[in-house]
Amino acid sequence: MYVDPQPPRARERNEAPPQPPGGLEAGQPPYMFNPEYQKLIDAWDSVKPQLETLSAALDKAYLLARSPQTWDAPVGERYVETIREWRRRLAAYRNSVLTEISDTALETPRWVRTTETPKPFW
Repeated sequence: MYVDPQPPRARERNEAPPQPPGGLEAGQPPYMFNPEYQKLIDAWDSVKPQLETLSAALDKAYLLARSPQTWDAPVGERYVETIREWRRRLAAYRNSVLTEISDTALETPRWVRTTETPKPFW
């Protein structure tokens, strides 16, 4: 069984962007939360429940197939083995998809500079 990798961290409520050296007076543009990083968070949040649903369905089918009341013939073990193989493949697929999202999130900066400069209100 695989262990899920670390998910991308969502922006916390009081999380502030990094401050440029010298503050805003130094003429550097402000930061904003990276939209590409947010897409990774959304991808994780949409994919994980679907993978959980698939895993639960295969687990239920596997438990039913292993029950002695389900199969009365020796050929039943062949079906149990097929379901076991599908469970293994789904676990490997889940691991690869979630690992790819997690690895991409590690390489993607959480904050990016904006081209807009803040303007004072008059």
